Amino acid sequence: MTLEITPVRVLRAGDLPEPAVPPIADGAVALWLTRVAADPTAHELLDAEERRRWKALVREEDRARYLAAHGALRRLLGHRLGIPADRVEFVREDCPLCGGPHGRPAVRGGGVHFSLSHSGDLVLVALAPIPVGVDVEAHPEAGVSDLVADSLHPLERDEFARLPPEVRPAAFTRCWVRKEAYLKGTGEGLAGGLERTYIGLGPEPAAVPGWTLTDVRVAPSFAAAVATSDGA
Repeated sequence: MTLEITPVRVLRAGDLPEPAVPPIADGAVALWLTRVAADPTAHELLDAEERRRWKALVREEDRARYLAAHGALRRLLGHRLGIPADRVEFVREDCPLCGGPHGRPAVRGGGVHFSLSHSGDLVLVALAPIPVGVDVEAHPEAGVSDLVADSLHPLERDEFARLPPEVRPAAFTRCWVRKEAYLKGTGEGLAGGLERTYIGLGPEPAAVPGWTLTDVRVAPSFAAAVATSDGA
């Protein structure tokens, strides 16, 4: 299947996507961006497990971010599936590493694949007809990128070491979101290992068998990427 990555569309807190522009079309991956903002009805959309996770968060900013992310996801999925947002049911696919029930999140009954990520005040959602992963991250401080870069693929560590210090945080983040998007798409998550697959720090992602990786422009001082499966 040949897919088109649609430009990022902005979704305001509490809004539905425009009726004239469906959140996903045949053969397209649709990306939606929203910022963390007050959404007084989002908690009413959550299921029991989401509500438990939301209430367990200690910091107010984390609670607001969770509501913004999961409220937006539910509204988009409900709109796509033609059901109320609070009626969307989530399941977990089997883990591709161990077979346990903690793999990629999915909608019960299928109908659409999705991925969700948030960082700072940004929330990014992807909807697609095939498995998809998305990630967004704020550029870290230089000391953080220097430390975490040791967990990357050996070739990526070499690339990182050759970069001027002032560009390392942005290059590291570019690589990180590509990896996270890919590992979310496969359902492995970080357990799949950041060092296992070479994706690269350069202007374009490296080729990864079975997957297509695409960088996504979202906001200054942030990086984002989407990974889509090349198979059904």
